[in-house]
Amino acid sequence: MNGYSERQEPDAAALEALAGWLVSAGLTGLTEMALLEGFSQRLCAAGVAVSRSVAIIDTLHPIFEGRAFRWRDDGVEEEGLIEYGPTTDGELAEKWRRSMFQDMLNRSLSELRCPLIGPDLPDYSHMEDMQATGSTDCLAFIHHFAPDGVMGGMDCVYSYCLTRQTDGFSAGEQAALRRLMPLLALSLKTLSLARIAGTLTQVYLGRDAGQRVLSGRISRGVADRINAVLWFSDLRGYTRISDSAAPDAIIPLLNDYADVTVSAIHNAGGDVLKLIGDGTLAIFKADDPADACRAALDAWADLRVRLRELKQRRTAAGQPVTDIYLGLHIGDVFYGNIGGQDRLDFTVVGPAVNEVARIVSMCRSVDRSLVTSDAFAASSPPEARARLVSVGRYALRGVGRAQELFTLDPTLI
Repeated sequence: MNGYSERQEPDAAALEALAGWLVSAGLTGLTEMALLEGFSQRLCAAGVAVSRSVAIIDTLHPIFEGRAFRWRDDGVEEEGLIEYGPTTDGELAEKWRRSMFQDMLNRSLSELRCPLIGPDLPDYSHMEDMQATGSTDCLAFIHHFAPDGVMGGMDCVYSYCLTRQTDGFSAGEQAALRRLMPLLALSLKTLSLARIAGTLTQVYLGRDAGQRVLSGRISRGVADRINAVLWFSDLRGYTRISDSAAPDAIIPLLNDYADVTVSAIHNAGGDVLKLIGDGTLAIFKADDPADACRAALDAWADLRVRLRELKQRRTAAGQPVTDIYLGLHIGDVFYGNIGGQDRLDFTVVGPAVNEVARIVSMCRSVDRSLVTSDAFAASSPPEARARLVSVGRYALRGVGRAQELFTLDPTLI
């Protein structure tokens, strides 16, 4: 005989415990993938025969539009987390247009039951993938956020569960999913918001500064005195390029050069604090100043390789190219919150910051791409110091003392 009435219904006590676990998981800060795995496994243990579960949520990220999380019960290995790009054009746009969730949005549905076997099945883009797991039934949900809970494109949670049972989900299983999926969506939103906050603070403030802000260092005037290598770089001839290039070519130029600069700094362990037009302010910290100096020089060597590749690519595309000037200095700075009550900046301040800005401006005068202070040269490890040569003694504008400046020996580069 067929029919849902023949099945043993889900365990009510286990479902109640699962509801409590979902609330706890959202509060204790699991990863989104661990949340879905724990939820799905507990569903099965409670008597809801789920063979696969998927949850999707948009995000705020400079590259990705959203993230999808997948769990399955058959032990087949697949990537559980998928980060996807814009769904506004290309193949992703076409898949989304034909998806079950777009159909639900078009029909203003928050729930949809979709059989996976039988005649006249809908032509959803993921139908074959769902059927390939041997599943027979699908129950999909969209849980929308209130308008004041929307963040960028993150305005809802999409989710669905599959089963391989011959008659699909029973009435009791459907009721259990209707009750628990909103709790899953709420916990997923909570975890995603925490991750988004971390991403945004690091993207806009820098990795170290972002972590400090999230740890609670947000009071105006709270700053640490640190010793660090200061990196200040800018583009050679940027004013001339911006005056002569087409307006729509300037932003791609800045993005391309900022991308290689930031990547080189991060790969060497530095932290970018500011992008100021065509300029980049960064710091390198280490217990031993020599290690911080070595890291800054490693970043410069990496950047020169990246610049060669970037210039080749842009030249081949008929786009304007230039080089980067870099000033390096080491000294004590105050690192923390500076600003007004309603607008703070987490950055470094102090005479050393002004000094490194003056040093980079000397690159043009001495016709060198890299210029360092005498303090940086003195703090550098012996192998690096041996490669630095003097370019003369200079009185820098706004700096109280004249000092000898250095560059890398061009014969040793």
